[in-house]
Amino acid sequence: MTACSDKSPSTPSPVSREVVLAPGQTAAVTEAGLTLRFEGVSGDSRCPGDAICITGGDALVRIAVIPTRGGERAYALHTGDMRPVAHDDVTIALVELSPYPFSSRPIQPADYRATLRVSR
Repeated sequence: MTACSDKSPSTPSPVSREVVLAPGQTAAVTEAGLTLRFEGVSGDSRCPGDAICITGGDALVRIAVIPTRGGERAYALHTGDMRPVAHDDVTIALVELSPYPFSSRPIQPADYRATLRVSR
């Protein structure tokens, strides 16, 4: 004998949220059930705004995703292709990395800001 239920399986609510983070900073995205942490930038080889380059270069943006139920995972996002990453049922995309480099002005690691979009 089988029983029928009038409850449909719950579907996750849509999420569309942008956060701007400094290195080491976190932001809770409660709608997605996770917290994002901007770990930092490594290998910033983007072409300076005051230079002429053959290629646009790339910067590696390191983030950690911490679900409310545990199990932290690390991801790398690239400015060169801006390809998002998938974490469970959400997508995390790098929207912008600032400041943009100039050859006359070195960027200190603490000066970076990553704009991230979480969507479902």
